[in-house]
Amino acid sequence: MVRLTLDLVAKNINQRNRKEESITQYLKKITHLNFSNRNIDIIDDLSVCKNLSVLYLYDNNISQINNLSFATNLTHLYLQNNSISCMENLRSLRKLEKLYLGGNLIAVVECLEGLDELRELHIESQRLPLGEKLLFDPRTLQSLAELELLLKKLSKLWKMNLNGNPVCLKPKYRDRLIVMSLSLENLDGKDIKQIERQFLMNWKASKDAKKNMKKKNIMNDASTLPYVTMNQSIN
Repeated sequence: MVRLTLDLVAKNINQRNRKEESITQYLKKITHLNFSNRNIDIIDDLSVCKNLSVLYLYDNNISQINNLSFATNLTHLYLQNNSISCMENLRSLRKLEKLYLGGNLIAVVECLEGLDELRELHIESQRLPLGEKLLFDPRTLQSLAELELLLKKLSKLWKMNLNGNPVCLKPKYRDRLIVMSLSLENLDGKDIKQIERQFLMNWKASKDAKKNMKKKNIMNDASTLPYVTMNQSIN
């Protein structure tokens, strides 16, 4: 077991970069930390590193996302290829732009409320038990519908990777997401071309117009039916 502690961070500091500063002073100024592939399984209290903006923790044995509430300046978080089963404790990361969680054990995509700056979400290739599906809300199995609601909230999201998850197999999966999110530019590693989006938008508009016309015709037909009143007297 390896804990990511301040002592571990301090031991990995390049002494040449410290100059005349104390360890604490230097830790307060750190913006980038790279502890990938270090057998880390627990994130300890790193709250001294208040200016941390990029954190690399991929290829470790981390099972829980915790002790990151201090990192309000964090913009990039790399946690792919760990043993994380729950998306939690992310709400305080208000400046987060890129979140990498691919190759974990996550069954439910959640806890993204308030991450208004999120631009990239990577949750591809979750290692789930046979038959278990990646969901986007614990209360429903309509994962694609929930995903569309999620995209409405993440208005700055431009890149998302869901490769290897069952939701990708749903009918019109790519088409529906492209239409739903105008900010999305890359889905599952494939760029979204403007001509592709325009075609789908036109197709959706045509489909909606036909649906509305059909509804209008039904209402018009109903209005031409004879109007019958029934008077009932009580003796």
